[in-house]
Amino acid sequence: MKYLNAETSANFNLFYLFSETTMDRLSEAVYKGLCLKMGTPQQVAVRREAVDVSELFINELNKENPAYRVKMMSGSDREGFRLRCSDVDIMYWPNNLRVLWDFSQAQFYNPDRYSLILCDNSDSPPGYTLLWLPLEEANNEVLSACVRLNGALYLSSIKYRTVMISASTPDSILHGPSCSEFFGGVLECDHVHCLVSDFWPPSASSWIDRCQSWPPSYIVDDIRGHGCHFVALGHELGNHSDVEWRISFSRAEHKLVYAMNHTQFLTYGLLKIFIREINIGMHVEERLLCSYHMKTVILWAIQQIKTIEWCPKNLLEGFWVCLKLLLKWVHEGVCPHFFIPENNLFLNKVYGVRQRHLFTKLLGLYEKGISFLLQIPSICAYILPLLCNPRLHICTDERTLISEILLDYTVFREMDKNLPLLAADLPTCFRALKLIQQMENLSLTSYQYLVLQKHKATVLQNTAYLYHEMSIQRCGNKQMHRTEKMSFNMLKLASNLGFVSDTLVVAMFLYKTYEYKKALSFIDNIKNSFLMCRNWVDSQIYAEAVGGLSWSEKMREAVAWDITLNNKIGYINELVPEQKSALQNEVWMLCIPPHVLLYMLEFLCYRHTDPIRAQEALNNLHILVHWNGVPRAFRDISWEILGICHQMTGNHQAALFAYQQSLGQHPTHKIHTATRHRIQDL
Repeated sequence: MKYLNAETSANFNLFYLFSETTMDRLSEAVYKGLCLKMGTPQQVAVRREAVDVSELFINELNKENPAYRVKMMSGSDREGFRLRCSDVDIMYWPNNLRVLWDFSQAQFYNPDRYSLILCDNSDSPPGYTLLWLPLEEANNEVLSACVRLNGALYLSSIKYRTVMISASTPDSILHGPSCSEFFGGVLECDHVHCLVSDFWPPSASSWIDRCQSWPPSYIVDDIRGHGCHFVALGHELGNHSDVEWRISFSRAEHKLVYAMNHTQFLTYGLLKIFIREINIGMHVEERLLCSYHMKTVILWAIQQIKTIEWCPKNLLEGFWVCLKLLLKWVHEGVCPHFFIPENNLFLNKVYGVRQRHLFTKLLGLYEKGISFLLQIPSICAYILPLLCNPRLHICTDERTLISEILLDYTVFREMDKNLPLLAADLPTCFRALKLIQQMENLSLTSYQYLVLQKHKATVLQNTAYLYHEMSIQRCGNKQMHRTEKMSFNMLKLASNLGFVSDTLVVAMFLYKTYEYKKALSFIDNIKNSFLMCRNWVDSQIYAEAVGGLSWSEKMREAVAWDITLNNKIGYINELVPEQKSALQNEVWMLCIPPHVLLYMLEFLCYRHTDPIRAQEALNNLHILVHWNGVPRAFRDISWEILGICHQMTGNHQAALFAYQQSLGQHPTHKIHTATRHRIQDL
């Protein structure tokens, strides 16, 4: 009882201090804290720009391929959040199929290239539709998912989901309309297979009429000009729920989030934190509110409520307006979809006893006033310093919020994260290089141009190895010398465009072509330059070495990221079994930490020139891997490489231990088949 009284007294004092502190000061404190948690304006812009330019590149590269599935990232990650709970959704749709709202729209498509599907929403709830194949023509994938209703052929949403999950990776899990995929033991992303219409839905025409003040007209035109998507999920109360499709506005929504100013974006983020706190301790089926409801609230508030100036000192006022709107919706049991208001997002979910309990819970928080945020630990942490020291200076200038190093880390992590995996053939590489040259003339930001240069480095690396492989099969000795020189020059150019660790790809090629001393000279030039890696940065030395330089200079001189090997390309013989094993399990790349590859290449090259230094390199690799100096997701390949090196020295006991450790790690790269074969070889 004594403890409870003390706690109650402490809370009372906090709430008293809260009431005595001006709302604008509290708002600025929360704004600053949310910037540190969710990103400054520049960090958020970098995240979005990397996705945008990478997505444009890969979709443009494949747009003439009728079998290609167009790719679009959506969800919180696309919007610019990087929270632990941020969802990464990737939407795919067939390049050779289009959905029409009216058959007159068929005139815009070549029937030899496109299969056409017609919407029939005459008997569906708002926001849903049936998809009718009037010509009964499509690819086998689509036709296998069709059913007949009243004699007509319709595409079934539930059958289409089943067809798509069968074509996914073996460990994918069906979750609603998506296939969840895991990487490194955690949820990597949800793959959502959908269909696309290039035309705006007639049922969403009222949204265009509402857009008088926000968003700007050019954004409205852009959104309307890109149509919508159809996700394979029917309405629970629909007459044909197994056949119906949900109309999706994912592209429009992330464009609207892009159009928010940073205060609006952080208010949206605060709503996400709020709803996560509301849902703590509840089973999934008990959670009536979700992040999508919060997005709907903030979009309606920005568009309809004109009395707020959305700036840092008013952040909590904006949040409070959203909370009041949400409370109203829960009380009425109606959450109007932002684009199709007739679609009630609470239908068959927020009603009856559960609705009353939710309303009572929200009303209780509302009656406490904005001070209830003190009950949310992460938000309280932003407010508490100000309550304890009301004279505390709060600066919301983003230039002072985070360090140069933290911004740099965001820049390079996002660049690596959005590198596309290209087809491993020379024609694709040549088309990619030509496309990059064309895209360099677009109106890109300086960061997008830099991301494009990293893409070019990757394409040049692929081209160099593929060209060399082709030449081995076709050329004589004299021509091979010219080929090796050409491939080497391409790799050198790539190393000047990418990270300093890309020099290891050059060294790997020199090892492959028996130029061991030359490979070692390249390694020696960079081995002390790995100042920023995925899981480590030497802040002081990094700042002294490259502080104030441009991002392109920093990445060439001090940034070492994982080396990504395309498993359809042969790099060095020592890793071929692992690449084949991964391919058999539909893993398309090996990601090797830079220090692991550096020590491996040192060991391989010194074996031919200096056995003592070869042993030193192996010792360094041994220490790095044994002491968990690599990210968890890459420990399977790191232990494997250590085992390969031990086996080459004849130390079978150490090799066996390393291989067993590799098998014991999370199977990120699915190399277990190769590992077991190596153990048998021992």
